[in-house]
Amino acid sequence: MSAPQQFKSGVQLAAEIILSSRNTVVLTGAGISTPSGIPDFRSPTSGLWERYDPFEVASLNAFRYNPDKFYKWMRPLVRDIGAAHPNPAHIGLSRLESAGYIKAIITQNFDGLHQRAGSNHVLEVHGTLRTLTCTKCYQQVDATEYTYPYIEGGIIPRCDKCEGVLKPDVILFGEQLPARTWLQAQEQSRKCDTMIVAGSSLEVLPVAGLPRRAIDHGAHLIMINQSETYIDNRADVVLSHDVAQVIPWITREILGG
Repeated sequence: MSAPQQFKSGVQLAAEIILSSRNTVVLTGAGISTPSGIPDFRSPTSGLWERYDPFEVASLNAFRYNPDKFYKWMRPLVRDIGAAHPNPAHIGLSRLESAGYIKAIITQNFDGLHQRAGSNHVLEVHGTLRTLTCTKCYQQVDATEYTYPYIEGGIIPRCDKCEGVLKPDVILFGEQLPARTWLQAQEQSRKCDTMIVAGSSLEVLPVAGLPRRAIDHGAHLIMINQSETYIDNRADVVLSHDVAQVIPWITREILGG
């Protein structure tokens, strides 16, 4: 059988599994957003951690002791996120959610592209850029009014009550995942009957353990990722291709058009 036919068969099988499932949950990682121009963190040649030590720029201790360094590192990434648009993978998942085939998206990303594509039930297990929290008085604020001055002028956000530095509500190294969101993600993984992993290398715990939790509870597993993962050998379908191509193909197979 030729490689193209093998791939087509994989897409068809993935669509059949989703069509027969009552509760499909998706887990996404940085690989779903790289086609939108947002760099990932762990690629061997282009990942951000190839150029920066994460514990020097993106750990909770680093932020506490040198927030200026963190914000200098973060600025081009925030600019890229602001300029990015949802790609066909985000849009395809949104269409499947709207049609009732996807019940929740668990994402390791904080770029907000799933929501901008129209997805409603999104669990951001690594936090969000939409809000900031004061490191002194713990007031939480909407990030909108601070984003432009920061991107354009490098102005570090400060609290309007106590002048404390505002920290983006993204999860840094050494920081706990948002408790309520993480509990919801675990519950979705336990009760789903199909999990789709899209664009995640599954190298970061504890989120990397969610697919194992799903299949241990009897769920089907569909892997869409350009690199191998620890759990590929337990998946029903492995599609080692660009998610921005694969997800639209699966969506068309299910919805037509």
